[in-house]
Amino acid sequence: MTDPLRLGWEEWVALPDLGLPALKAKVDTGAKTSALHAFEIETFGPAAKPKVRFLMYPVPNRPELAIACSAPVIDRREVTSSNGETEQRYVIETRMKMGEQEWPVELTLTDRGSMQYRMLLGRQGIPEDAVVAPQESFCQPELDYEAYTTTKVRQVAPSRSLRIAVLSREPNTYSTKRLVEEGEKRGHTIEVIDTLRCYMTLNAMAPDIHYDGTRLPRYDAVIPRVGASITPYGTAIVRQFETIGTWVLNGSSGITASRDKLHAHQVLARQKIGMPVTAFASSPKDTANLMNIVGSAPLIVKLLESTQGRGVVLAETKKAAESVISAFRGLRANFLVQQFVKEANGEDIRCIVMGGRVEAAIKRSAAPGEFRSNLHMGGSASPVKITKVERETAVRAAKAFNLGLAGVDLLRSDDGPKVLEVNSSPGLEGAETASGKNLCGALYDMIEKRVRPAPVKRRSGSKKQDSSPG
Repeated sequence: MTDPLRLGWEEWVALPDLGLPALKAKVDTGAKTSALHAFEIETFGPAAKPKVRFLMYPVPNRPELAIACSAPVIDRREVTSSNGETEQRYVIETRMKMGEQEWPVELTLTDRGSMQYRMLLGRQGIPEDAVVAPQESFCQPELDYEAYTTTKVRQVAPSRSLRIAVLSREPNTYSTKRLVEEGEKRGHTIEVIDTLRCYMTLNAMAPDIHYDGTRLPRYDAVIPRVGASITPYGTAIVRQFETIGTWVLNGSSGITASRDKLHAHQVLARQKIGMPVTAFASSPKDTANLMNIVGSAPLIVKLLESTQGRGVVLAETKKAAESVISAFRGLRANFLVQQFVKEANGEDIRCIVMGGRVEAAIKRSAAPGEFRSNLHMGGSASPVKITKVERETAVRAAKAFNLGLAGVDLLRSDDGPKVLEVNSSPGLEGAETASGKNLCGALYDMIEKRVRPAPVKRRSGSKKQDSSPG
């Protein structure tokens, strides 16, 4: 027969399912319910099975360490504190570990920021056979706040339910539907937000974003799917999310730079990443020199704002190139003149890069009589094995724009891979279908790892407690 659990008036506990490896709890048999420190409490998910998301400071006097937690809501009840104040609190149930033992405990969520103890363990949370010795403390093995200053805090972080926004004006596209489907399969709440229905409050102290008359909640992550036609406003919304501290898969600066083909080629050139010889000019008098820089016909003439192969023209002769350039200039359109890589034979390689690695690579082949290999232009896709150099080039290109998710298009030329484009909102249908890989699953693997709590640096006196009451 094992000895009953012995508790002092204060004990170290761990709440592993909330990502809290060490907390000091005040044991109070005079209190019926147990309470956990929480702030910025928000509910999310379906009304039939609501969840709650909250932040908490596990270490007194360490406001730089805020851990995001989430759990299913099991109740909402009225609780009267020791000072006589009554409030409605959300109730969750989670595992609590103390020494070698663990058991489920119900916790009410409330702001205990002014308290020395981030958790209060009431009599309902104490096993029936436990012995409480109110004159003793730390009867169970002691833990340490140093648990939050090592990489272990990331390694043991739970796979908690996340609240994620997908910025998209097209909820019925394959990519958006797959992001919602895969996220919900993992227990996350995925909300599709129409970018153009968002509006912002520009305030130095409290910037925020509104949607259909309501202030948007705090999200764990935002996945931008900003269409080319709304790039300026879409990136402004993404920038606002960055301003309020939300983690964004692809940042506003990366989206902006990748969308502007001139800017994008300048970024690639600065990083010494191979690409077709490209020229740009403003003056009509520079047409001949512009073409001479790029080389002999055939040449590619490409609008800076072109997408999905539209606005890209193959000029097979010098005369045709002059005509296309003259026409574009007549429209006052901004365009590039680019080398045509003949040896590519109407094929390119689309690499899907996530978090600094190539998750899938497909070969896109142009339809008969077409030079553009885009799937939207009738091209076909098939899986392809890429070389080490091609893989490194794709990763470097995505990194140059600081994109967490990118579609990097490469041409195979006689002198190595050349980057055609870096897409910040790559379509996932062709890549998933051709490669047979669950790219949305890989994306959520990356997001889940990224939003885990980050370790903090040690500092002298970190174990010192404040003198506030329990």
